[in-house]
Amino acid sequence: MTEFRNFINGQWVATGKTFDNRDPVDNRLIGQVHEAGAAEVDAAVAAARAALSGPWAGLKAQQRAELLHAVADGIDKRFDDFVDAEIADTGKPYGLASHLDIPRGAANFKIFADLIRNVPNESFEMDTPDHGHALNYAVRVPRGVIGVICPWNLPLLLMTWKVGPALACGNTVVVKPSEDTPGTATLLGEVMNQAGVPPGVYNVIHGFGPDSAGELLTRHPEVDGITFTGETRTGEAIMQAAARGVRPVSFELGGKNPGIVFADADFDKAVAGIARAAFDNTGQVCLGTERVYVQRPIFERFVAALGERARAYRLGRPRDPGVDLGPLISLRHREKVLRYYQYARDDGATVVAGGGVPDMPGALAEGAWVQPTVWTGLPESSRVIREEIFGPCCHIAPFDTEEEAVVLANATPYGLAATVWTSNVGTAHRLGKALNVGICWVNSWFLRDLRTAFGGARQSGIGREGGVHSLEFYTELRNVCVKL
Repeated sequence: MTEFRNFINGQWVATGKTFDNRDPVDNRLIGQVHEAGAAEVDAAVAAARAALSGPWAGLKAQQRAELLHAVADGIDKRFDDFVDAEIADTGKPYGLASHLDIPRGAANFKIFADLIRNVPNESFEMDTPDHGHALNYAVRVPRGVIGVICPWNLPLLLMTWKVGPALACGNTVVVKPSEDTPGTATLLGEVMNQAGVPPGVYNVIHGFGPDSAGELLTRHPEVDGITFTGETRTGEAIMQAAARGVRPVSFELGGKNPGIVFADADFDKAVAGIARAAFDNTGQVCLGTERVYVQRPIFERFVAALGERARAYRLGRPRDPGVDLGPLISLRHREKVLRYYQYARDDGATVVAGGGVPDMPGALAEGAWVQPTVWTGLPESSRVIREEIFGPCCHIAPFDTEEEAVVLANATPYGLAATVWTSNVGTAHRLGKALNVGICWVNSWFLRDLRTAFGGARQSGIGREGGVHSLEFYTELRNVCVKL
């Protein structure tokens, strides 16, 4: 078994209270995680605060960039260790972890390191009758201690998406990974030490949300900003905590993302794209598509094709050849997903594919497995249509006109992402503007340019990160006015 300790001020810190870390593939106990209490959270925040005035503060942007490149190189050197840690926590297939999670986790450090070297600042000259000539220029300064609260679906990727720009801008961080996925955040502490990042710059505390490390961190008065990816309800609680002290937040929250397929789309590419959006990472992607609207002339054909795709997925151990999907993150999350599978049946859905628990051999029967599932026939008022499920499932409904598709897609309190499939460039641009989301993909899904703004509308989040947009949260913009 692995022991996951807290990483505070460059040191490993054990506590007197631990909880289990289980492999979702077969529910096997694989580790013990040391839960941080008030003393450990205070120590982590104090270390981060002290580092702001230590050697870290004296580094120029170029020196910080070089350190972050060293961190990325350290992840690459220990690539297999990071893949193993991510697979053990999540159960996702080796191909996904090795081609997406870990490479992007390392790339996030390099991208923001390179960005910070080349960020322009504004300047203005002014002349007034009374005060003569003056020069105004902007200076970006670190915000301070950033609380980073991470989800379990893409643990390293989404954690470094926040830690990368935070450190590039000169902040220090206290990271609270999900209790379900402690591995890669903990392992990154070793890489930070090996790369020469000063103690206290990167800290990790383990635990849960309410009445545990998460709540202690978000309520801590010495935390200067909080960035969070996760459920909307949790975001609301964090926002309430951040209100004390008027501390800024950056949130990427829940979604109920629409996919819209027009009759003029490339049919095979649309089926493949929607299948990825609905089922990749076992449906545990915040940008995933759980509501699919297909223009009526191709509706029946599309339903049959997507159902066939769903039935063709191969479930199994992460390193088994040909495995497409892993389990859900935990038995607890499976209970939630299966409740929605039951709601669909109760509401009269037609189950095109899946709809339950697959028969898994041997020890795998103890894991958090569910079938990739496709439904039709539900009313738009169904909970299955209205609420985020976060599993490998989608509902397909027909539409007739472009205007109807927009109304259906926007009929949600969320607004994270959408995917549109059409060969008509006018349709593509009109929907890109009409859909109330933070990102709209046309004839693609999850095609991410990390320089672009990323975030959600309405209940899907606050703020934008990515490229220079990350600087708006991770720095304070100071104006200096010099009278000449």
